[in-house]
Amino acid sequence: MTLAELDAQQAQSLGEVAAAADAAALEQVRIRYLGRNGSLPAIIKQMKDVPQAERPEFGKHVQAWRMALEGALAEKVSGVGAVKKEESTFDCTLPGRWFAPGAKHPVSRVIEETAAIFSRLGFTVADGPDIENRFNNFTALNTPAHHPSMDASDTFWLTDNLLLRTQTSPVQIRMMTQYTPPVRIITPGRTYRRDTTDATHSANFHQIEGLYVDTKPVSLADLKSTLAYYAKEMMGSKAGVRFRPHFFPFTEPSVEVDFSCHVCGGKGCRVCKMSGWIEIAGAGMVDPRVYEHVNRARGDRAYAPEAVYGYAFGFGVERIAMIKYGIPDIRWLYENDTRFLSQLA
Repeated sequence: MTLAELDAQQAQSLGEVAAAADAAALEQVRIRYLGRNGSLPAIIKQMKDVPQAERPEFGKHVQAWRMALEGALAEKVSGVGAVKKEESTFDCTLPGRWFAPGAKHPVSRVIEETAAIFSRLGFTVADGPDIENRFNNFTALNTPAHHPSMDASDTFWLTDNLLLRTQTSPVQIRMMTQYTPPVRIITPGRTYRRDTTDATHSANFHQIEGLYVDTKPVSLADLKSTLAYYAKEMMGSKAGVRFRPHFFPFTEPSVEVDFSCHVCGGKGCRVCKMSGWIEIAGAGMVDPRVYEHVNRARGDRAYAPEAVYGYAFGFGVERIAMIKYGIPDIRWLYENDTRFLSQLA
């Protein structure tokens, strides 16, 4: 293409702009000359075929054409006005649509309420990874190497040393290895065990465990008063607490903790199997051997058994939720059935 032909096309494009009667016609001119497949982009692509000596002058003419055409289009648009948009049909006098607000899941409710209750007693929330090592999950908690809970039929092992934690107690070990007494924490979180799923069991469930260790005397009476306060705050002012002797590797002495049935008030009903009590938690005074494992991990004697006192407890979140909200089947908590969840809104 020669310069004369280029100037002729420029004059033609400017003439079409001047002749356009409305904004729609102007848009067609713009697309024809400046659009992605328009004349100007095509000419620019062909500049490689222009002799090298003529290329600078040719480029100046192309650039001048672009600027002149864009200026003419802008000036013309301001004169004829833009294409009118379709008028809105929205009626602002109509009432708005009401969307029912969502509700917190029962498990989330119990975790949040529990954290709030224990925060009033000076406990803070601690967290840890779902994938744990053998030391934190078993060894440091005084679990013997031959204990059945370490078998592959009970625990999800990833390697010889890594596993999906079977409880949130490993967080307690992590906190003690990082901090010196006093330590006062609760540890809500997911746990994993090879349980067959049924109405009361799941392979993936939630626990909340607590730990209080101090250099000042801490006794079983302190543990009982703590759990009694929690029972009344969570289950109602008339809730009672009962301790029964038991055995856990990481506490000595160990107890199982029952809350009085909040449904029948202790008189006996279907929920408590006519006993008046519901098993809730395991608890006890921290076994001195747990402190020794922590000391070896720390490399000091910050938790010397003769110098520290402490208790620990733990319970299942789903169990609290099932009792508190009258849920007969744990599977209902995980099926995401809005018909069920909406009843708890």
